[in-house]
Amino acid sequence: FHATAWGAPMCVLQKMVKDGALEELQKCFGARMEFGTAGLRAAMGPGVSCMNDLTIIQTTQGFCAYLEKSFPDLKERGVVIGFDARAHPASGGCSKRFATLAATVMISRGVPVYLFHDITPTPFVPFAVSHLSLCAGIMVTASHNPKQDNGYKVYWENGAQIIPPHDCGIASAISENLEPWPQSWDENLALNSLLLKDPYEDMCREYFKAVQQHCFHRDLNKSSEVKFVHTSVHGVGHTFVQSVFKAFDLCPPFAVVEQKDPDPEFPTVKYPNPEEGEGVLTLSFALAEKEGATVVLANDPDADRLAVAEKQKSGQWRVFSGNELGALLGWWLFRCWKERHPEPAALKDVYMLASTVSSKILRAIALKEGFHFEETLTGFKWMGNRAKQLLDQGKTMLFAFEEAIGYMCCPAVLDKDGVSAAAITAELTSYLVTQGTTLTQKLNAIFDEYGYHISKNSYFICHDQDIIQQLFERLRNYIGKDTYPKECGEFAVSAVRDLTTGYDSSQPDKKATLPTSRSSQMITFTFSNGGVATMRTSGTEPKIKYYTELCAAPGNSDVKQLKAELDNLVDAIVQYFFEPEKNKLKPRPE
Repeated sequence: FHATAWGAPMCVLQKMVKDGALEELQKCFGARMEFGTAGLRAAMGPGVSCMNDLTIIQTTQGFCAYLEKSFPDLKERGVVIGFDARAHPASGGCSKRFATLAATVMISRGVPVYLFHDITPTPFVPFAVSHLSLCAGIMVTASHNPKQDNGYKVYWENGAQIIPPHDCGIASAISENLEPWPQSWDENLALNSLLLKDPYEDMCREYFKAVQQHCFHRDLNKSSEVKFVHTSVHGVGHTFVQSVFKAFDLCPPFAVVEQKDPDPEFPTVKYPNPEEGEGVLTLSFALAEKEGATVVLANDPDADRLAVAEKQKSGQWRVFSGNELGALLGWWLFRCWKERHPEPAALKDVYMLASTVSSKILRAIALKEGFHFEETLTGFKWMGNRAKQLLDQGKTMLFAFEEAIGYMCCPAVLDKDGVSAAAITAELTSYLVTQGTTLTQKLNAIFDEYGYHISKNSYFICHDQDIIQQLFERLRNYIGKDTYPKECGEFAVSAVRDLTTGYDSSQPDKKATLPTSRSSQMITFTFSNGGVATMRTSGTEPKIKYYTELCAAPGNSDVKQLKAELDNLVDAIVQYFFEPEKNKLKPRPE
């Protein structure tokens, strides 16, 4: 009987039993974690519903068995494994240990493993899969989740996150391989094996070489006097962002000392998520004031996302939304590409992507400039896979983004990447300063030229799956069976798309063109005033999210009126569609 056969030191379980903590024991052992396209994400602790040594071994055994079926050359090519800095002393779990156990399982079956010896940003794993032509990649991270959580993220041979049917195939293989294989616990086997390689130095060198292809103004960068502050929010990003600035010949940013080193306790923030805005950036703003910096760059703990804030003339700080930064980066990357490819014929092979809940601003830019824009389902797994298809067809993949501050600026990484995005944002800022303008002013100029796109996104917290189900079923049977709302307060609904059921009222055959999934809820309403609103459940958190946007035609620049109209639309959606009091929904914490 192994000391951690239940997934955690026995003292943790003994204490639960001694304390009569039946509810806690039920939570830990009641239901096994479900493996999905996002892999696994759960609290670290004992039992089959938590991230621990045993569940990591079981998951990797299933994944290994699935890879053995899928790739005859698995033992020649191998897999890559990376990890962040998370740790949970109470249960003995930590990302590095989980990564080592995953490597042990693979090596026990004769599979070569490229195991990073130290913490890395998540984007380094998909980069390594593509660069080394590996069969798969594993990243042990819970990204910006609360400190007690960890996760297991999986990439396929194409360098993108897995999509169906691989999730079901892996889940099935896990359930068939629950009993630990004889050598799965033997870490020394892995650490002393000739099948174990450390890709850290090579991948760092090659990654920075690849992203330099997106450095367009090196001379300008060398002379730039713009000052930046960077925070890695107690995660892995510090070293890598310092290095990417050097690769772009930019003066390295000032680092927020209290947050620059990895700390799994995340002691200075309530949530280690820069998407939550100003609360996470308080220390960054203080350092910027002290050093005279005008722009703050913030990565989440695994450095695959980027938040940006700019000091305004008023002295206040403006935190850009993911949609706003998506507009700026999309405009910039197209402008730089066009400078190098002025011939109009080249446009026919240029593509940008965004998720369906993100701003439609790239669509507006594409319509005017003549390149292609496509929407995908929510999540970079869809954008990464579509980008790979386009690249394989010889297309130019310029940019992809999602509103949740995720940006793919460099197709060498087929996932969101906060490291390359930080350097490219810094170069864009430095260029704008030479033109006598700022990020905020440029964003307004983009909206003036292509039409204002005002968005407002938030969420409600709900832990009761039955209430969530009832809420969405009510919208599908609003005025009788299989009928959707025709209005929301004073706002007329002009179209409905339901990607849970596959219904789309705007299509001639009433069938949605994007893939559908019964396992998650997602309905999009289009309104007669140009508003669009999507309601969906989160795959990794107990949230019902909403995404709203008002798209105005170029020339309509009454921003105050547009914002007021969007506010009224959001209020109506909350009142009539969410019914927070009746459904006991908790609003997003301030």
